[in-house]
Amino acid sequence: MRYPEVRRDKTVELVHGEAIADPYRWLEDGDSAETRAFIEAQNAFAEPVLAALPARAAFRDRLTALLEAPTRGCPWMRGGRVFAWHSDGQNQPVLVVADSVDGLEGTGAEQPRVLLDPNALSADGTVAVTMASVSPDGRLLAYGAADGGSDWRTIRIRDVATGDDLADEIPWTKWNSAVWFDDASFSYWAYEAPTGDALTDEMGAGRLLAHRVGTDVAQDTTLWANPEEPRMFARHWPRDDTWFVLSTDTGSSSGNDLAVGRHGDDALTQLVEGHEHEWSAIGVREGRLYAVTDAGAARYRLAVLDPETGAESTLVPEHPEDVLLDASLTASGIVLEYSHDASHRMQLATFDGLLGDVVPLGDGISITGSDATSASSTVLVSTQSFVDRGTRHVIETDGASLVSHRTLATPGPAAPAATTQRIRTASSDGEIVPAFLVRPEGDAGETHRPTLIWGYGGFNIPMNPGFRAVLAAWVGAGGVLVVPNLRGGGEFGSEWHKGGTKERKQQVFDDLFAIAEHLIATGVTTPAQLALHGRSNGGLLAGAALTQRPELWAAVLPGVGVLDMLRFHRFTIGWAWASDYGDPDDAEAHRALRAYSPLHAVRDDVDYPPTLITTGDHDDRVVPAHSFKFAAELQRAQAGRATTTDAPVLLSVDTRAGHGMGKPKDAAALEFADQLAFAAHHTGLAL
Repeated sequence: MRYPEVRRDKTVELVHGEAIADPYRWLEDGDSAETRAFIEAQNAFAEPVLAALPARAAFRDRLTALLEAPTRGCPWMRGGRVFAWHSDGQNQPVLVVADSVDGLEGTGAEQPRVLLDPNALSADGTVAVTMASVSPDGRLLAYGAADGGSDWRTIRIRDVATGDDLADEIPWTKWNSAVWFDDASFSYWAYEAPTGDALTDEMGAGRLLAHRVGTDVAQDTTLWANPEEPRMFARHWPRDDTWFVLSTDTGSSSGNDLAVGRHGDDALTQLVEGHEHEWSAIGVREGRLYAVTDAGAARYRLAVLDPETGAESTLVPEHPEDVLLDASLTASGIVLEYSHDASHRMQLATFDGLLGDVVPLGDGISITGSDATSASSTVLVSTQSFVDRGTRHVIETDGASLVSHRTLATPGPAAPAATTQRIRTASSDGEIVPAFLVRPEGDAGETHRPTLIWGYGGFNIPMNPGFRAVLAAWVGAGGVLVVPNLRGGGEFGSEWHKGGTKERKQQVFDDLFAIAEHLIATGVTTPAQLALHGRSNGGLLAGAALTQRPELWAAVLPGVGVLDMLRFHRFTIGWAWASDYGDPDDAEAHRALRAYSPLHAVRDDVDYPPTLITTGDHDDRVVPAHSFKFAAELQRAQAGRATTTDAPVLLSVDTRAGHGMGKPKDAAALEFADQLAFAAHHTGLAL
């Protein structure tokens, strides 16, 4: 097996006194003719290998069926109308509207009306709607359209009654959803039009602006800006008729500050400062601002603050075991969302913080969406599990009391049958790390099986029971699935998260190794049957696991991964990840990053397992240069070794995709089929 020739130059940079070779830096220029030729050569090399995989066609059929099965998103209510994202096999789900929840179902006289069809926004289905926000009166829809998987989006306004777009068009926006001040104006986050490469260049300072529908965008008012500190974000949330609530955070901290003022005030009152803790404001009622915080509570508590004085007190204290994920205000009380051992539950409370009824959403589930407003005591919720493609819940409340609860099933076939259990093992520091182990129907665990680990471990993002077509297809084919709850994630509170960040990032990888060794020791699988897959920060996890413990894996699948830990901050929004990784410009952080950076850990004297690296050349979140450089270096190190044919290193680049959001279903089915077929071939999973 002869890999494509890739030019290595003599680029060396002196960083904190260390000479760092970067022979593939030229691949950071995604638009150069040489980089385009590299992409073409890598795809031409990978495609015949992938096409020859025995299970590719079967997995594509399975995935197409799973992805094209109907889906129903969590409904939300505004101004007497109900909205939801529905899909009946289209590449992108469509936004529908009705006058009631039952009207959305179309079971009676009323049928849902299509308000916005993203599939009609482009010929190839690669323009996605990545933001949708409806005005309080239900009359206007602000939506953000993103092209080719980019994080950049253009905000447009649609008249809900007519379905027509208005003249308003706001380009170069990112991140924040539109938050309505009233029925005709909203806030949004935007940047100046890029002067260089919009997909790769480091982003400058953004601004929080206010737009009034029907006016020239050039007249939009700046609500917050800090050009002296470009690495800051601001968000207006929650909306309130009296108070303007501003949250600010930086890319180098995991906390945020809060400031408030009455609409029209010249200055804001700072309630929280220092960016030390998280303060997630959820609403204002009778002069009190409610916020979920980890200040003095690693598993979070619900606090109330006085917008006038800044006085703060605890309303719902930290739970002794469970993590308070979120809270919402209804017309009559509070809805609390908790995580218990990485599965979700919901409980009601009074405005005074007295706990009430538990909402019976089911066991082993994730809350994937919820809608509660201070205008109604109805709460709408959507849930998933490893074996449930989605269930919606209509909940009527009266303060802390549950009045009624009914479910709406998702039409279409059931998810592949499986059983789920929790496993636990001690990590390198003695901490017990749990994981979900999902076995296919009929597997009693009497023999070892091909097993896929799906991991993440970062940015306070929890790995909960949820339905993903790529994982369900693996289990449906007879494979075992393992989803670990690694440090760095958000399953067990802020200390669990911080325990896998910055100089402690290696602990995340050690947690993964402990889970893998436990699976082998207990007979679930063997190293010859164990595959690892992760995306984005999970791609970093896969890359670090590949380079640190290559003997553990039969196949490794890093997707859109952060793989060059010394230069991630040089591109687009990468500098914001310093909150988890540390800042490479800091000498101490550089040493920690250098120790595990996958790109810089590749060695010539090691036999690495079969590896399939995937990325999109329009990815402006984790730029594809990470994957390009890592693939080139890994192929160079493996070229000519005895294992090259049996353990190929492949790079597959989607030339019309970004980080993954809004990817058309047909393209997703193709990518997932390649990944699963590759894993199946090298772990011995036969379909």
